[in-house]
Amino acid sequence: MDYEGLLAEAHGLDLIVKEAHLIGNKGRIKGNRIAIRQDIPTLKEKSCILAEELGHYYTSCGDILDQSKTGSRKQEHKARLWSYNRQIGLMGIIKAYEARCTNIFEMAEYLDVTEEFLIETLDCYRSKYGQYIEIDSYIVYFEPHLGVFKMIQ
Repeated sequence: MDYEGLLAEAHGLDLIVKEAHLIGNKGRIKGNRIAIRQDIPTLKEKSCILAEELGHYYTSCGDILDQSKTGSRKQEHKARLWSYNRQIGLMGIIKAYEARCTNIFEMAEYLDVTEEFLIETLDCYRSKYGQYIEIDSYIVYFEPHLGVFKMIQ
């Protein structure tokens, strides 16, 4: 989803999204307020950050800034997974394959996310699903390299 769509979703949840001077974080949520670092240059990067902050809204509770705590790390992971599924998902990977994307740059452009966000998503999915996952009539391989194959029926 693009930045404007995510802003509309946040508004529908009565969340206030503002761009602000943040040090050390690209985004932050506290209560019903989300701050996005004001010097982020592209809407594409802002959408990836806002998606993660919405992930925190949907999946986290309390103060999880101290990442030395196991519970905080788990909540951070859960929020990121939510954002990966929202912005890309397994079907997004398949759609990029169907659109004939041949590398990470092309996939990120097609999916309207940053390359960094796409790589983090693929790493997360590799950790979650292992070598591959079957979905609908496709097999998405994560190891040894990303590959999508349509099964013949």
